[in-house]
Amino acid sequence: MRLAVVSPFLDRSHGTERCIVEQIERLARLPGWEIHVYSQRVEQVAGVSRDFSPGQIVWHKIPEFPGPHLLRYLWWFAANHIYRWRDRRTGRVRPDLVYSPGINCADADVIAVHIVFQAYYRQAGSRLRFRGSPLTSWPRRLHRRLYYRLIMFLESYVYTKPKTRLLAVSRLVASRLSTFFQRSDVLVVPNAVDIHRFTPEIRSQRRAASREKAGLAANDFVVLLVGNDWETKGLPALLRSLAECRDLPIHLLVVGADDQSVFLPVIEKLGLQGRVHFTGSSADVMQFYAAADVYSSPSLDDSFALPPLEAMACGLPVITSVNNGGSQTITEGVDGFVLQDPLDSAALARLLRCLYEQAPLRSRIGENAARTVQAYNWDRNARETGDALTAALERKRQHLSVEEEAAG
Repeated sequence: MRLAVVSPFLDRSHGTERCIVEQIERLARLPGWEIHVYSQRVEQVAGVSRDFSPGQIVWHKIPEFPGPHLLRYLWWFAANHIYRWRDRRTGRVRPDLVYSPGINCADADVIAVHIVFQAYYRQAGSRLRFRGSPLTSWPRRLHRRLYYRLIMFLESYVYTKPKTRLLAVSRLVASRLSTFFQRSDVLVVPNAVDIHRFTPEIRSQRRAASREKAGLAANDFVVLLVGNDWETKGLPALLRSLAECRDLPIHLLVVGADDQSVFLPVIEKLGLQGRVHFTGSSADVMQFYAAADVYSSPSLDDSFALPPLEAMACGLPVITSVNNGGSQTITEGVDGFVLQDPLDSAALARLLRCLYEQAPLRSRIGENAARTVQAYNWDRNARETGDALTAALERKRQHLSVEEEAAG
């Protein structure tokens, strides 16, 4: 198969792009497969070349356009169509299939859906209102509203095409595609984890050094949250739950890129000074799992967050919410915990207190979690994606054959 992959950038630092990287690195090694990436930036991808050779991933660089995100997206959307059209016309690349993570082009044969913006906008729209917000924030809010509106328009146009095969990253995403676009034929290919990089043994080996680096004492009970957009990840509810456990030596380690100043008044009001530690993202995310005792992200909305899965692979007890599509991997009370209401800080506090007081429970949940996620590995993810692409190509050829017969 000659596969064109259309994504504005690829690296291992972002969830959606990480998933595509893991897939194409494996598919490129299959006999008879050619992977052609149309992207503006490619980093941390093995076997990338500018010319085709077996086992290599060919990168067709699309130039970037400086400016606001909305204009950059419009340029990217148009430019990748133009460059791919040029390659088809000249015979340089004539792909059998076009594969895209999300809305990157209008002609994708297969789309991996990691987020449904129609659903996300309903949840986040209240934060983009002009009323009650500082006048200085209006340009940014307007820009984001216009961008989301554009994406939602394109979703309605692209996702309703019956010939376009949709792969959902979780059952939650599949249900949203059914709700908003009446697509009942969506295939679920769940996210995965590097089961060799994230293990209980590595976490144990690095625990002491990681705690010392983070400024945490050996007897501190550490709850971890990893991700950007901390409000959506459930940080406010997590802070309230910590306040209800103020009598316990619980510390919260928050990792990611967001504005911590927004949460400092809340931390002071709840009396959590000295207990909440913010740190930026790092390529060595294992250091954070090694320092933790529990992972908690009561997400307001998450298609399939990777950090909870990575934490499970490390043998950490995980608390997430039903609004995280990745919660489908968890059996309640067996290998993790799923909050039915992500805003229920009292229920979250009870779970944290229980896990603090019962070390055997922490061990049992963590051990079960590490076993559970063995099935969610990148080899399986790539295999299921490859099977879906192969089936899509066969269906496409059948459609073309029928059309040719009808025309002739």
